Amino acid sequence: MKLAIALFNLGGPDRPASVQPFLFNLFNDPAIIRGPGPIRLLLAHLISRRRAPIAREIYEKLGGGSPLLPNTLAQARALEAALADLGEVKALPAMRYWHPFADATAREFAAWRPDRLVLLPLYPQFSTTTTASSLKAWHAAAAAAGLAAPTSELCCYPTQPGFISASAKILREALAKAAPLGNPRVLFSAHGLPEKVVQAGDPYQWQVEQTAAAVVAALGDATLDSVVCYQSRVGPMKWIGPSTEDEIARAGRDRVPLVVLPLAFVSEHSETLVELDIEYRERAAAAGVPAYVRAPTVSTHPDFIAGLAGMVRALIASAPDAIRSDRGARLCPVRSTGCPCRAAA
Repeated sequence: MKLAIALFNLGGPDRPASVQPFLFNLFNDPAIIRGPGPIRLLLAHLISRRRAPIAREIYEKLGGGSPLLPNTLAQARALEAALADLGEVKALPAMRYWHPFADATAREFAAWRPDRLVLLPLYPQFSTTTTASSLKAWHAAAAAAGLAAPTSELCCYPTQPGFISASAKILREALAKAAPLGNPRVLFSAHGLPEKVVQAGDPYQWQVEQTAAAVVAALGDATLDSVVCYQSRVGPMKWIGPSTEDEIARAGRDRVPLVVLPLAFVSEHSETLVELDIEYRERAAAAGVPAYVRAPTVSTHPDFIAGLAGMVRALIASAPDAIRSDRGARLCPVRSTGCPCRAAA
C-alpha cells in the first residue's frame, strides 16, 4: 500500500518578512472573520498591518520564525515510522496560513499517486475555525491537483486514549515539580474563541472540556484542583472564559502554585513558548503565584504518536466514508450544530 497522510495545522511565519502575510492569510479566512468578502479583505489588510510589528517581536523571541513546521515534520516522521509495516507511508503537513499550503501538499501527493489518503488534523478538538477551515482548503486543493485517491477524514479525537495518556503522563511530571511548594492548581489552557462562534453551534468548547475531564480521570486524583481556561484573546469581542490571565490572578490571590497544561496545542509554537512560557510566567510572578510550571505539549510523545497511528489504521481498515471522529460516530451533543458528523446524530 502507498498511504498518504495530510497533517493539518495552522502553520506559522518562517522569518520576519513572513509575519504580515501570515497574519493577512489568517484574518482573510472566512472562518475567522465572518462577513462579506470585501469587508473581510479590508479588515485583513488593516489588522495584519497593525499587528505585524507586535507579532514580529514575539517571533524574534523564537529566533525570527515559528517552530511549528519543524515540530510538525518531527510528528510526521514519527507517524511514518509507527505505520511502516503498512507499506510506503508518506505523511506531509498541509498548513492553513503559511507554507507548506494545502495546494503544494496535494500536488506532491498527486504526483506520488497513493492508494489511500487520510486527512488527519493536529487539532484534537474540532472547531469550525480550524479543522473545518483546513478541510475546506484541502478539498479545493485536491480537486485542483487532480488528487483522486480514496480518502478518509478524521474530524476530532478529544478523548482518544493515546492523546489522553500522553497528556496525563506529562501533567503528572509537571505536578511533581510544583508539589514541593504546596498543593498545585492545574490550568488546562486552550486557545480561546469568540463567544458568538460557540453560541452558533461550534463544538470546540464542549470538546475541550471533555479532554480536560478525561485527563483528570486518567490521573486518578479525585482531589485535583483544576480549571479549564482560555488564552490568546484578540479584539474587542466577548470570548469564552474564564481567561487564563484571570485564573493566574486568582491563583495569586489564593497563593497556590500553578501547573499549566496546553490542552488544545499538540506542538510547541508562539502561544506556548512565548505566551505561556514568558508572558504568563511574568504575570504569575507579578500576581504572587508561588510557582509556575508549564507542562510541555504532547509533541512526539510515544503514546500520542501511537494514538495517531491507531486512528489511521482504523480509518484505512474501513471503506472511505463521510467524516468521522476517532470513535467513528458523532461525539458532540445535539446543540453543537457545527459538528461535521451532525448527519449521524
